[in-house]
Amino acid sequence: MNYDEALEYIHNVKWQAVKPGLERTRALLTALGNPEKSLKFVHIAGTNGKGSTAAYIESVLRKAGYRTGLYISPFILRFNERMQAGGEHITDDELVSLIEEIQPVADSLAETPTEFEIVTALAMKYFLNKKCEIVVLEVGMGGELDSTNVIDTPEAAVITAIGYDHVKELGPTLADIAGAKAGIIKNGGDVVIYGGEREVEDVFEARCAQLGARLQRADYSRISNERYTPDGITFGFEPYGDIATPLLGVYQPKNAATAITALEVLRGKGYAISDSDITGGITGVKWPGRFEILGYDPVFILDGSHNPQGVEATAASLKVFFGDRKITFVVGVMADKDVDSMMKHIVPLASSFTAVRPDYYRAMEAAALAERLSIYGVPVHTGETMKAGVADAIRLAGPGGIVCAIGSLYFSANIREAYLGVR
Repeated sequence: MNYDEALEYIHNVKWQAVKPGLERTRALLTALGNPEKSLKFVHIAGTNGKGSTAAYIESVLRKAGYRTGLYISPFILRFNERMQAGGEHITDDELVSLIEEIQPVADSLAETPTEFEIVTALAMKYFLNKKCEIVVLEVGMGGELDSTNVIDTPEAAVITAIGYDHVKELGPTLADIAGAKAGIIKNGGDVVIYGGEREVEDVFEARCAQLGARLQRADYSRISNERYTPDGITFGFEPYGDIATPLLGVYQPKNAATAITALEVLRGKGYAISDSDITGGITGVKWPGRFEILGYDPVFILDGSHNPQGVEATAASLKVFFGDRKITFVVGVMADKDVDSMMKHIVPLASSFTAVRPDYYRAMEAAALAERLSIYGVPVHTGETMKAGVADAIRLAGPGGIVCAIGSLYFSANIREAYLGVR
């Protein structure tokens, strides 16, 4: 088996019509010797911000000298980003070797595991092989029935901002969605929440009370004096003084505060994490595809916002950095997204839309998206290809203009490749 064949096996596993649940993941991991039982975790769920929060925590732990694992979903540029040890992606050879071990086991089970279940098992084997001391584990979707939730009580369970996404699977209300995310809270565990909506916090409080878990909220009153530049954000955070992050979204100080709160929980459990590890780890974080400036003249921003709350945060960031200037938007979404609830936040900022189709099987066709966007009274263009759409947006924005590509994390690699091809 070579690398392409290994990926073909992973991606060809069908998930449609499979019942949700953890039974297949548990069966697969049991057959593989339960590697997850020998690992420690920080488990992270949420609607928005979980990726950057995970990146902050992993970066600080690595700065503190720990052998870290990081599991993320989805990848931005290449599949190997999904699992990292010590800041390095799994190699092609490591991935192939592990799939060669897992495939016959998975194929022998009564129920074939799904793609995400196989990737989760692959990650657990990888982290054990790499002797990771602590793994930052990002949920794929939801929490309670997500395949990552086979782990025992983690060192900390972190739940980031909750918003409306995957409502078909998780439920129509914020309380329903929070209930699914609360599934990562385990008996006697430590829990850190982003906080916000009262109905969301009620769900987490009830779950913690039921399971004897200790709940902490990120305290945003510790944030002060935020300063935003195209090179990054600097903010005060008691008692650490000024902290700089290269991540540009206006929500990043709160994401960093959530991460720091989780790190303080770990420090209370005996993890050797200094103040300088915290400030240095956050400054040194790398996380592509989240309000990332790819180039200038025109300014070209890639942002993976893909639900109403995320797009609202993107709009807030654009206003902070660019004021009332109009934006040329490149938009590509998955077919199941609530386009109207997303777009209402950016229509007032838009000079035009260019609709494109992300290279993913769940993506909405560009023509169908363009038709949806045409109701807003803003000029709409259709990119026949991603490269054509990006080139069109750059032309429309012109020198000194602004382009922002939004709608899906799944098209980040497509946008980046197209941008480099055009520029």
